[in-house]
Amino acid sequence: MRIVLLGAPGSGKGTQSQRLVERARIPQISTGDLLRSAVAHGTELGRQAKEAMDAGRLVDDSLVLGMIRERLAHRDARKGFILDGFPRNLAQAHALERLLEGIGQPLDAVVQLEVDYGELVRRISGRRTCADCGRVFNLLTSPPPVGEGAACPKTAAPHRLIQRPDDNEATVAERLRVYDEKTRPLVDFYRARGLLHVINAEGSVDEVTRRLAQALGAPALAQRRAPASTVRKRPRAKRIVKAAHQRVRKPAKAKRTPGKAARTHRKSAAGSRPKARGKRR
Repeated sequence: MRIVLLGAPGSGKGTQSQRLVERARIPQISTGDLLRSAVAHGTELGRQAKEAMDAGRLVDDSLVLGMIRERLAHRDARKGFILDGFPRNLAQAHALERLLEGIGQPLDAVVQLEVDYGELVRRISGRRTCADCGRVFNLLTSPPPVGEGAACPKTAAPHRLIQRPDDNEATVAERLRVYDEKTRPLVDFYRARGLLHVINAEGSVDEVTRRLAQALGAPALAQRRAPASTVRKRPRAKRIVKAAHQRVRKPAKAKRTPGKAARTHRKSAAGSRPKARGKRR
């Protein structure tokens, strides 16, 4: 399953991507994460990207596509992937299409998450990100978990929540304007290719997940898969008992003992038969 999730800032792409990762066991590929990882590891592409960023320039699409190509070669991407944050414009969409066709991994679906812009402003102001693992939460729609499983997977401590500088009402209007100008045209681009699915992304996170699963034709994605360690077979003793019960059949009917009259009838019949003659000489 090879997917692109589209939607305005705050539409829930990050949250739904994380759920797809858990349910479909395919990686979420974020161009921002790829850039940070390449720079941190000092790869050739990372070095070129760092030079551009240090000079205040945008990272060329060719560099980003090169990082995506390298990431898709990893073993965990063989079953599919979720592209998050790319493409953002028509030029990137055309370049991505050529790349995926060239490596034999064309997209299966593109899902547009539609949310009213007034709701987006409310959501964005409540969005928080863990400074350690990068997981995205929303104080209004998907707050951090409490109790078991609430710890950050990287630090084993509670998530350190921060608000991105551009996650405030003062900058939302400009971000939505840029989205309408640059990214919204991708809806028609992918509709023309027969890949587009549009879903209502308002409501609870679970409701949106069910709609997303239905759009992708994978209803099983709507249910959280149990970890492999929790799926256990029936205890051996119980299996044996159950098998024994299945083998037990109803006892065969006992043979009827002939009554006194029947025995008397057989004796009299035997007495009336002629005795066997001796052998002829």
